[in-house]
Amino acid sequence: MTLKHLPLFLIIFIFMTLLNTAAHAGAPAWMEKSISKLESELASKYGASQKERVSRGLKQVSQFWTEEDGSQETFENFARENFAGDTTTLNAMFSRFERLFEQLDGHMLEIGRQFRWQTDLDLGTIYPFDEVFAGYDPSAHLNDDLFNNKIAFIVLLNFPLTTLQERIDNGNNWSRRQWAEVRLAQRFSKRIPASVNLESAKAGSEAESYIASYNIWMHHLLDENGKRIFPKGLRLLSHWNLRDEIKSDYGEGKEGFEKQKMIQKVMERIVTQTIPENVIDNPFLDWNPYTNEVKTAAVNDGGDESKKSLKAVNDAEPDTRYETLLKTFKAARLTDPYSPTAPTLIARRFDEGRELPEERVKAMLEKVVSSPSAVKIGKLIEKRLGRSLEPFDIWYNGFLPKGKYSGSELDKIVSEKYPTADAYKKDIPNMLVKLGFSAERAHMLAENILVDPARGSGHASGSAMRSEKAHLRTRVEKGGMNYKGYNIAVHEMGHNVEQTFSLNLMDHWFLQGVPNTAFTEAVAFVFQARDLELLGLSDAAQKDEALQTLNDYWAVYEIAGVALVDMQVWHWMYNNPDATPSQLKEAVLSISKDIWNKYYAPVFGKKDVVLLGIYSHMIDSFMYLPDYPMGHMIAFQIEDEIKKNGNVGAEVERMTRQGLILPDMWMKGATGSVVSPDALLNATEKALDGIKSL
Repeated sequence: MTLKHLPLFLIIFIFMTLLNTAAHAGAPAWMEKSISKLESELASKYGASQKERVSRGLKQVSQFWTEEDGSQETFENFARENFAGDTTTLNAMFSRFERLFEQLDGHMLEIGRQFRWQTDLDLGTIYPFDEVFAGYDPSAHLNDDLFNNKIAFIVLLNFPLTTLQERIDNGNNWSRRQWAEVRLAQRFSKRIPASVNLESAKAGSEAESYIASYNIWMHHLLDENGKRIFPKGLRLLSHWNLRDEIKSDYGEGKEGFEKQKMIQKVMERIVTQTIPENVIDNPFLDWNPYTNEVKTAAVNDGGDESKKSLKAVNDAEPDTRYETLLKTFKAARLTDPYSPTAPTLIARRFDEGRELPEERVKAMLEKVVSSPSAVKIGKLIEKRLGRSLEPFDIWYNGFLPKGKYSGSELDKIVSEKYPTADAYKKDIPNMLVKLGFSAERAHMLAENILVDPARGSGHASGSAMRSEKAHLRTRVEKGGMNYKGYNIAVHEMGHNVEQTFSLNLMDHWFLQGVPNTAFTEAVAFVFQARDLELLGLSDAAQKDEALQTLNDYWAVYEIAGVALVDMQVWHWMYNNPDATPSQLKEAVLSISKDIWNKYYAPVFGKKDVVLLGIYSHMIDSFMYLPDYPMGHMIAFQIEDEIKKNGNVGAEVERMTRQGLILPDMWMKGATGSVVSPDALLNATEKALDGIKSL
């Protein structure tokens, strides 16, 4: 086989690999001799106490220095001029990096946010050039530039590169400044070409755009009798809004049950890619998801006029969902050759992003889904519903007070309170005070949060410099914010509060943030759990602690299985890098069924269900899903700690101001224990024992 017969992505991958091999096949021939000379020279100049730092720094630089970076003389002069051998110089260097990198990262983030403004927000038509802007990463060349101008080498010469194991073994003994130095050096643990960064940004942007427009017009769904069972104008985004509609329908009796069954069928059609392509985000066609029949709509909800000409045919979406996932995989693989210590996206997600080994995370997830509590809770749900479990009951939320309110009632309350995104923005200080923040803190936080109308389901977009603000994006329909949008907004507000505390009040900028995404998700879950309280509805239906615990477990039980699917799918793609979209689809369906059959069929009494494959994050978020169950577990541990004094505000501030240290260190500081599902599992068993009706 010749190159011309290979797929384009494979040719690019081979080319990148060859380039990397050439660049890293070995240090220049003179390097070892120069290092030996410089070690002696610099140790003599700065004293024996600096010998270890000198040796480490020179070795770190040599790992990335190529002939293109300069000659032997250039290398040696660079080391002599830039090694900070005394405390005064080292402190000045660190301070300079901290100040300038805040500006550099902060402005790059703001530029990128502006380039995505039209595609991220619900601001009207997206033109082809908007997609081009959104796919551009202004910081893609930054890593290249910082190596080429030697700034990266200055960092590597003076600050320590560490492995995850070193951080686990020694991190408890490091000062805050030492941790900040470690985080600074980690920025340059890879030398990834700009072309690879751009390809990854492009694939991610295209996947996000695909997901952000994956709407179903619910009034145009017909049941087996040709009846419309959803209200006019209701447009739901997959998977978020579809899932949340299932949750809200538990308060609507038989009609709600019919809606839930129909949504499940829609989800199955999406996962199996048997959904007619023309009905996606199209209010001009009616669709029966049971028979898959499509016909021209008898009623019109408005919407994108370009969809009006689409034919009433049931030609399936041509595996676009899995083609999109494959593109993200291929983009991620381009980074692999430049990441010797974490040579797959899977390793980078766990060892570098989460700083929790994959084996440990997998074991925690499996401990949750295999818990005998699942069977007991399943029986309790059946008793509460008065029927056998259906697969969509994986999203049962009847343990919570909001299960006593119908979706339409909640929508009315929310739309009247928040007719616009600005109305929500103005109410943020009041909501934060209700959560226990002082008026002063609530004002400070609100001043640092902007609210935007999201095109998709919503997300939180933090800042990277103290002079800018965090953005809360949530969906606001024409008639005002509905309950789903509000619920997401409260979740995202939790992210924004964490983002503000862990940036604006951090002692070292390099320690901004939290250990990994699961921790910011945990804070967001703490806020989201109090959404009814913030609406003033908690007095009407006080939460029962035991039922709240069962709800928490059931939520983790559901998303843990989804995360296991996501993890296994990425392993499958790495084992089958040349797979077609059709082959990937069959693999996802098989994996989804296998995990369902192992952990869920014993509870639900139904096999070969594919619903665990519905999550949109699998398609556009590069193996993000494990952060959700981890976030729920962490949230439960945090909630336990908050209960000791009852003040969400004070506890969230105390915890989030720890910053970017190791997960277990952060959790010990926050709650006194390491990251674990045990607190949730023990509380669940205790809650079940206390419910006499089971």
